[in-house]
Amino acid sequence: MSLSLEYNTERGKLHISEYGRIIQRLIAVAVAEPNRERRQIIANDIIKLMGQLNPHLRDVADYKHKLWDHLFVMSDFKLDVDSPYPIPTTETIKAKPGPLSYPQSKIKFRFYGKIVPKMIEKISDFEEGPSRTAYINAIGSFMKMSSKAWNLEMLNDEEVMNHLESLSQGKISVNESDDLQFKNMQQRKVTAIGEDKFTNHRNNNNNQNRNKFNKNKNRNFKNFKNSGR
Repeated sequence: MSLSLEYNTERGKLHISEYGRIIQRLIAVAVAEPNRERRQIIANDIIKLMGQLNPHLRDVADYKHKLWDHLFVMSDFKLDVDSPYPIPTTETIKAKPGPLSYPQSKIKFRFYGKIVPKMIEKISDFEEGPSRTAYINAIGSFMKMSSKAWNLEMLNDEEVMNHLESLSQGKISVNESDDLQFKNMQQRKVTAIGEDKFTNHRNNNNNQNRNKFNKNKNRNFKNFKNSGR
């Protein structure tokens, strides 16, 4: 009795290697089945087996649709069965997607990006008041930080005001009398750190003074008690 070895080079081509050669052979059996009803049953069973062998596809949207498409691809589009989804063809599978249109929009100040002009456009429609001023302060502070990150230089308040007026098309006209303080996030962080250091230093001094007072109080009490004896 002689055993004949079968090499992969002698076998048929795997259309989708993730499913393995067993699924490929089962699909070939379904394609060769002359009875349509039995062929449909075999195809449904193959779909279930494909889902069990590749559970990661369940996280993909419409994974059932993907399984049926893979079934027809591995059958070289020769499998004649009913599918709950549109049956793919060679043209639809190999069709290349059309080119994506790149959004074309002019940015007046590149270091602000697209979000800052949109925020300024939204704030420019607000009524005059503390809320509008607070939003302008926040946007101006962010504009300073964006310029620092892009150009490695800090804009002064006058330049920020001019940019605000330009980007809002004159709807935001900032005067020197307005309560505006364009502090960037780095300045606020440094100020907060300085305040924390001052608070911690003051607390340490209070604790030291309290400890000294308690020590002196205990010492005086011991001296008084000893003198009474």
